[in-house]
Amino acid sequence: MAANQLRLWFASMAYVLIEATRRLALQATDLADATCGTIRRKLFKIGALVTLSVRRIKFAMASGCPYKAVFATAHRALDTT
Repeated sequence: MAANQLRLWFASMAYVLIEATRRLALQATDLADATCGTIRRKLFKIGALVTLSVRRIKFAMASGCPYKAVFATAHRALDTT
């Protein structure tokens, strides 16, 4: 029973994070009114090469990614530096 409760907490937190991302970062994009499942499928389930260094994380996406502009807009909206 504890494992089911933990999975429910994880699913609830994931929903809250995706909803906050939609509200804060995707308000000026095509995904502003999208459901959480659509955002997950179109924005988070992408293939990218992730390079980690001491000071930064780099995402190298394919040039043919159909939602590259949406991803860049969301990144700019969430960038606080």
